[in-house]
Amino acid sequence: MTEITYPLILINFKSYTQSSGRRAVELAKTAERVWKETGVTIAVAPQLTDLGVVAQSVEIPVFSQHVDNVLPGAHTGHVTLEAVKDAGAIGTMLNHSEKRLRLDVIDDIVKRAKELKLKTVVCANTAEVSAAVAALGPDMVAIEPPELIGTGIPVSRAKPEIVTNTLKLVKRVNPKIRVLCGAGISSGEDVAAAIRLGTVGVLVASAIVKAKDWYTAILDMAKPLMK
Repeated sequence: MTEITYPLILINFKSYTQSSGRRAVELAKTAERVWKETGVTIAVAPQLTDLGVVAQSVEIPVFSQHVDNVLPGAHTGHVTLEAVKDAGAIGTMLNHSEKRLRLDVIDDIVKRAKELKLKTVVCANTAEVSAAVAALGPDMVAIEPPELIGTGIPVSRAKPEIVTNTLKLVKRVNPKIRVLCGAGISSGEDVAAAIRLGTVGVLVASAIVKAKDWYTAILDMAKPLMK
């Protein structure tokens, strides 16, 4: 499976040691196991250094965590859309709170990603920013208030109005764009709350990457999404 279906759990590996190198492959394979057992779509976003080997090791969708707004050529240290596609990724995340981009840069990357048939997930920190990036036409917008990222306090339950306002504004701009909920998602209950609010899934990171038992943590989040 390389296509995206919904609901969706997107696991951001960030740059934790727990999800780097061979451990990145192990975590991706664990996510794949949960997909096969539950039917719930689970995608992963490993570090760029692990992108190719992860994509070659699993059937689930693989995203890049970031790309640079450059064409192939003399751009030492940059990563192109073409490179992540060649590595086996089906798309890329953009504008995470830890890797912010200007709107004009996001616009350029989203347009070129469409030409390359790559998916884009653009992160936003407020409902208003979500609406602004929705106007650029990504496939998904992930609402993530930065103050809740990594806290274990889920936005879907702590600040549900941010999610509902995001959904309202994004729908007004472009009803075809899907909305994910991120920041502090730590359990199946948090995932269920996000779905009840109207999102199509969640963007998660430390709650899974740092879990002592990856399988149990991912399964717990997938269960509320089983049909």
